Amino acid sequence: MLVEYGFLLIYMAVGLGITGVILFANTVLGPRRRPSPAKLMPYESGIPPLSSPRERFHVRYYLIAMIFLIFDLEIAFIYPWAVIYQQLGWAGFWEMLVFLGILILGYVYAWKRGALRWE
Repeated sequence: MLVEYGFLLIYMAVGLGITGVILFANTVLGPRRRPSPAKLMPYESGIPPLSSPRERFHVRYYLIAMIFLIFDLEIAFIYPWAVIYQQLGWAGFWEMLVFLGILILGYVYAWKRGALRWE
């Protein structure tokens, strides 16, 4: 039984050995960092932070993000349907119309409730 797993054990040993050599070489040959206040300061896109990173977002931000995800993920259902559309026939066409109708109703509902307004 050891013969069957021998190649796997050799592969794992070589992988771990290469990883160890790379990590050791990085610590020996890598640059030495000397932290300074400028290096330790967080920034995003080269712009210094203007407010606390723990600032709370309005719930509308999350609501719009969820609505985007819901409608974006529906494309994952529409694409495979479009690929095999000819094989599905009229039944597949009507099923997709019902699916799109439900999506449009959800979109109109969110729109009427003011979920898409950013204030």
